[in-house]
Amino acid sequence: MIKKRQKIRKGIILFSFFLFPTIFYYLSPVLIVQASSQGIINGSFILFVLMFCTALIIGRAYCGWLCPAGGCQEAIFLARDKKVIKGDYVKWFIWIPWISAIGFFAIQTGGYKKIEFFYQTTYGLSVSDIPSFTTYNLVLFLLIVLPSFLLGKRSFCHHLCWMAPFMILGRKIRNVFKWPSLQLQSIPENCIKCHTCTENCPMSLPVEKMVQQKIMENAECILCGTCIDGCKKFAIKFTTKQ
Repeated sequence: MIKKRQKIRKGIILFSFFLFPTIFYYLSPVLIVQASSQGIINGSFILFVLMFCTALIIGRAYCGWLCPAGGCQEAIFLARDKKVIKGDYVKWFIWIPWISAIGFFAIQTGGYKKIEFFYQTTYGLSVSDIPSFTTYNLVLFLLIVLPSFLLGKRSFCHHLCWMAPFMILGRKIRNVFKWPSLQLQSIPENCIKCHTCTENCPMSLPVEKMVQQKIMENAECILCGTCIDGCKKFAIKFTTKQ
């Protein structure tokens, strides 16, 4: 039976997916490059910075609670619910050249000169004509839906997401300085090795093994709380203490 917290989380993340056509440009990896070449700080620039900053405190909770792409992928669980194929490193081969391009164009144009949060949108809306509608659906199908069916649960998050590295880096900085932040804590003596946490993890993480080893920190953990709410013996909990 789904606990109330997971019902709330799933409701929020599915609602964000329904809003995806509206906010699509604010998460665009292309528009930030285009805007940087014109010396403009656009909406996606601001949101990516916010993702990095919030990850210093709440890790990748955005991925588990707010991301529209995450909402789409979790909806696909109903039709395709297999563990993801390994390859978390692949997204870095996308992110490093992309972030380098942003920096290159920003330097080439002489730096950022103005802020346009609603850059290239129509009254703040992302999908407002046939070209943007076509682009949205191509991105949705080719980068999010198709990989989820072919490669497993939340494949986009593992293999292709250009946003995840911002949060992973933010989390790694937090781990170096060890200030209080949202994290998981295990209580191994409560674990009965029922495999429920591992089987239900939306990111296909070896949660049971992590519990036994008392190492709950994982770069791919999205702090969704599925493992906590599915454990009948309370072997995992949220904490803000180191």
